[in-house]
Amino acid sequence: MVNLDFEKGGGLLPVITQDHETGEVLMLAYINREAWQATLDSGKATYYSRSRNKLWVKGESSGNVQLVKEIRIDCDRDTVLFRVEQVGGAACHHGYRSCFYTKVTKDGGTEITQKRVFDPEEVYK
Repeated sequence: MVNLDFEKGGGLLPVITQDHETGEVLMLAYINREAWQATLDSGKATYYSRSRNKLWVKGESSGNVQLVKEIRIDCDRDTVLFRVEQVGGAACHHGYRSCFYTKVTKDGGTEITQKRVFDPEEVYK
């Protein structure tokens, strides 16, 4: 059984979520022990929402679920990597494929680098 070091992060560990085919980083979220176990049991990425103080299965509202294809842990056992199949094409609740859709430009501004996959106002009514 994998023993993750939940104590180091006050009960939460960061999870980097990556497309299993392309390697694109889709998002960063957090898990607690319960979310970890739910992910292992269901095969669907389950996270702990710090803003809502509860578990959430990615895509439970939008339908854009993440099917976990592989899990890796770092050498300190305090960071997790989910390699997923992103169903529906978007990981970001703003409607983009990746949460990392904003690029910082050389002049210190920002640039949107992706097109929206869905309209969040329509999906999260």
